[in-house]
Amino acid sequence: MPRVGLSTSAVVGAAIEVIDEQGVDALTLAAVAARTGVAPPSLYKHVAGLAELRTLVGIRVITEMTDRSVAAVLGRSGDEAVAVLLRTYRDYVREYPARYAALPPDPLHDPAMVEAGTRMLQVFLATLREYGLTDSAAIHATRCGRAIAHGFASLEASGGFGLSEDLDETYEQLIAMYVASLPRR
Repeated sequence: MPRVGLSTSAVVGAAIEVIDEQGVDALTLAAVAARTGVAPPSLYKHVAGLAELRTLVGIRVITEMTDRSVAAVLGRSGDEAVAVLLRTYRDYVREYPARYAALPPDPLHDPAMVEAGTRMLQVFLATLREYGLTDSAAIHATRCGRAIAHGFASLEASGGFGLSEDLDETYEQLIAMYVASLPRR
């Protein structure tokens, strides 16, 4: 019988707390069990194992990022929407670097994560729609935008920018270069 108050969602929440506090490598069933006050075998009533828990964490992280992105770009269009989307992506990684590191490189290749990953992809595609990008051109532009946001934010989170120049200024330059590369109608 599952522990009262413990659910799959609560187990995922506890896993995210472990990741946020100790890093993605600290995620174990024993760590989550300790955090939730149960014995490790009790977690199997809520998740099939560590692999499934990692997948559920990934889905939660992508969903959080997508929800933030949708809220940020809502009511915006064109260059402003693209810039806000890229800033929101970076802001999430800066706020939750360990949680972000729990994401697989390509969620669309994990059948369990396709729905969440596709929803995030749709946010990027919708933001780029005003530029007349369709089919493979839209995918290429989305990949470029993700590479900018992911690459910069990941380097920043790992301390990869040691020079004194302002990181916000550098990121804004990247956004400006990306926006300038998009086709004009």
